[in-house]
Order: sequence, then structure tokens, then C-alpha cells
Amino acid sequence: MPRILFIVLILLSIIWGGSFYFIKILLEDFGPWTIAFLRSSFGLVTIVLIMLILRKPFELRKMPWVPLTIMALINTAIPWTFIAFSETRLSSSMASVLNATTPLWTIIVGIVFFSAATNRMQWLGIGMGLIGLIILLDISPVHIISVDLLGFVCMILATLCYAFGSQLSKRLLKGLSMYQITFCTLLIGALGSGSFALSLEYISISNLISWTNIAVLIGLGVFGSGIAYILFYYLVQNGSAEFATMVTYLVPGTAIIWGYTLLNEQVSWSLLVGLVFVLAGVFLSSRKQPDKVVDDPLLKNQKLKKQKAQTSKL
Repeated sequence: MPRILFIVLILLSIIWGGSFYFIKILLEDFGPWTIAFLRSSFGLVTIVLIMLILRKPFELRKMPWVPLTIMALINTAIPWTFIAFSETRLSSSMASVLNATTPLWTIIVGIVFFSAATNRMQWLGIGMGLIGLIILLDISPVHIISVDLLGFVCMILATLCYAFGSQLSKRLLKGLSMYQITFCTLLIGALGSGSFALSLEYISISNLISWTNIAVLIGLGVFGSGIAYILFYYLVQNGSAEFATMVTYLVPGTAIIWGYTLLNEQVSWSLLVGLVFVLAGVFLSSRKQPDKVVDDPLLKNQKLKKQKAQTSKL
């Protein structure tokens, strides 16, 4: 595996881990819907510029706008708002660890709603992940649940949105390039979250033009929602999908470092132990079971004939 792929993987984990820190900073001046809108807008400008520079076709008339609208709301506007709201009640480190459960919820959604096939390893991984969630709740005789339950639930709802989005994308968005999907998703996400932001939240112009907020939005929108997608697909195309998804294991660690060093967030034992169980569950559920060896003489004879035919051609 080329060294550049590992560098990109680490860079991507730093960017996505920093997203939870950037959201925490923006919550001082903006509401959750506004943050989702600004994040989508900055990401949209980024992907438009990238598509123009690389001369990628937009083909707006050919876009399946109904499924794209459903996908955009489920994959961006709603979960990004949930994440921002959850961080008003949880630390950025806790939010990142809960976000790491997305692969587990994707499997569960596939089983319950899409009749997806499963194996024992996936069930074991789901069980490990659920144990991790219980540990993250930090149950004690004194406080019963030590974390804010509403923030905890909202973060889980965000991961469920991602889970539904990933399952639907396999079925609804075929034949579109990664650039087209990203562009349409961010466009609809910006329109959807922007309408709620203008209706429900107050947006201060002075906060919008603050250099600090602009710098943070560049980190969250340009890098976290624009360039990060390109880096991820670069890993998929030049490495493998399995290699690219390794970022799932790195993001909580980088997010915890961001929160500990820049926000002075406490790193509790329950957070670290819960993280271990969650990542162990993700690892187990993503492993492929080896193919079963069928002891059938007829199949063995067929394989031998194929091997002889191939060697005769050489």
C-alpha cells in the first residue's frame, strides 16, 4: 500500500475529527439549523469550484431530484442538525464516539427495513457495540445515567439518519458520479436547513462576518464537508473501500484529542472503555466470514478440469 494513502487517511481523520470541535465553537453564536445550513453552503461552494476546475458535468436536468431530495434531508440537513443540537448537551468527544456507531446502525436498519442478510460475526459486533453504548451512558447508583440523555438520543438519531441514508443510496442513486451526488446533496441540504434556520433561529450578521467564525466554517464546510469527501473517494479508488473505512476507527481518537487540547474536555474511563467496545463491534461486524469449504467430489472434479484447461492454454 503506497505511503501517500496512509497520509491521506490520517489527514481525513484529523479533518473529520475536527468537525466536532468546529461545531462546538459555532454553537456559541449560531443555532443547530444555522450551523447545518452554513456547513452545507460552504461545502457546496467548494464542490462547485472543484467540479468547474476538473470540468465535471453537472447534468442538472438528468438528476433524479425526488430521491436526491430524500437522500439530502436524511444524509445532511437532519443529521447535521441533530449533531449540532446534541453538542449543546454533550462534549464533542462523546458525540464523536457515538457517531462511530453508524456502521452498526446501518446493519440493523438493513436487517429490519431492507431484509439484509446477516451472519454471526455481525450479530456479535452489534452486541459489542450495544455494550459500548451502555458503558458510555456511565450508569451509576448515584446519578443512574451520568450523561445528558436528550443529547445522547439526538446523537443516536443522527447516526440512524446516516444508516438509512447509506441503505437508500445503494437503491436510489445509481449511475451518478460522486461529484454529482455530493453537489446535489449539499445543494438540497443547504436549501432545507436554510429554510428552517431562517424560520426558527436568529442569525446575526456580525457573527456571520466574524473572522473567527469564517475560519471555523472553512474548517467545517470547506474541509469537513467538501474536500473530505474527495479525500475519502480518493482512498476508495486508489486503495480500497475497506481501507477507506478505516477512518471510522481514527476519527473518535482525533476528535478526543481536539476536544481535550482545545476545549479542555475531560476524558473519562467510561468514554475510553465505551470507545473500545464500539470500535470492536464495528470491526467484528465489518469482517467477512470465510467461504465454507464444500466437500463435494463433483465440484472438485469440475475445478480440476478448469485448472487443466487453463494450464493447457499457457
